[in-house]
Amino acid sequence: MQNPFQNAMAQLDKVAKIKNFGNGFIARLKTPDRNIKIEIPVKMDNGSVKTFEGYRVQYNNALGPYKGGIRYHPDTEINEVKALAFWMVLKCAVTGIPMGGSKGGITVDPKELSKGELERLSRGWVRGLSDILGSYKDVPAPDVNTTPEIMDWMADEFEKITGEKTRAVITGKPLDKGGSEGRNTSTAQGAFYAFEAFKKELNLPEKCKVAIQGFGNAGSYAAIIWRKAGHKVIAVSESKGGIYNPNGLNIPKLVEYKKKTGNIFGFPESKNIANSELLATKCDVLIPAAFENQITAENAGNVQTRAILEIANGPTTPEADEILLKRKIPVVPDILANSGGVIVSYFEWEQNLKNEHWSEKEVFKKLEKIIKNNAEEIMKKAHESKTSLRMGAFILALERIKAKMLIS
Repeated sequence: MQNPFQNAMAQLDKVAKIKNFGNGFIARLKTPDRNIKIEIPVKMDNGSVKTFEGYRVQYNNALGPYKGGIRYHPDTEINEVKALAFWMVLKCAVTGIPMGGSKGGITVDPKELSKGELERLSRGWVRGLSDILGSYKDVPAPDVNTTPEIMDWMADEFEKITGEKTRAVITGKPLDKGGSEGRNTSTAQGAFYAFEAFKKELNLPEKCKVAIQGFGNAGSYAAIIWRKAGHKVIAVSESKGGIYNPNGLNIPKLVEYKKKTGNIFGFPESKNIANSELLATKCDVLIPAAFENQITAENAGNVQTRAILEIANGPTTPEADEILLKRKIPVVPDILANSGGVIVSYFEWEQNLKNEHWSEKEVFKKLEKIIKNNAEEIMKKAHESKTSLRMGAFILALERIKAKMLIS
């Protein structure tokens, strides 16, 4: 597996060749402000004590408090967390929200823990990092395998330690505990607004055939949203493989089927396919909504889509980007396409600090405006520099960060 942080730095090097940002500024962005690793001892249900490794990377706070999710995964390690924190810096900058970038995680398979063990682990992560977290310091949120309930435990633990009652230190909380309307669907909804904003630029048909890699929170909501808008979702996949129907899958029935069976295989009126086949599906829009490093130098030549919309973080390697560019397959980059989650997290933070609660209609209206305005800016930057949409997005983000950092 490629090192995701090396991929992120290769992207930074590439944009530095397209526009001169100054060596000092680029060098500064190659190093996070802080890499923090903690050991979290947890009393297990059988009475033994097990120690887990936890991380927080605070990458850059030039635009505002650090902001970024926490993932629980057995493969979570420092290079992945650093890459995700770097992309979060750019994501906040490219959307124009006043926050910096961070990311956190614990090396754990949460499915192997009881609910009590999971709660003790989550509270332990907060205790280990409470001195660097805060509503105006660093604001975590959910990511892979973390839920509103886990965020609530964390917010509660932080309040116990510090006495701060705004709950703005953690976003992605349950609605009745200070969460924002629309948070669950925000990543997919934001991606759909990006798709609509770039549709003409990408020369896409009115109604598209869509393939989605990943059927977790973001992927399943994306499938629902695209189908509701009249597009055909012809293929979806999970980690072990996917399903395909050239005439379109019945997504509401598929969601129910997955709830009952625990997976998507054997869904009526569909053919089981491998993940590699999904990425090579002939379609109008391919949506990677799983993990990093999915479209690589090895498989980019097999991709048969008119455009790629990245809902996952870092799904396309720099080498694959070059191949896709030569093949004239445009990519709507992750730092805008999946920014709906962090934008609505920012809205939650703002609502908590002001003691307000906005309707879902208000939240999505604000979200749509931010995505569409910045999509226009990205297209402008890409055209001016005769470069890809990804590099246009990087140029826009870096210009905004540099203006605040004042480094030559």
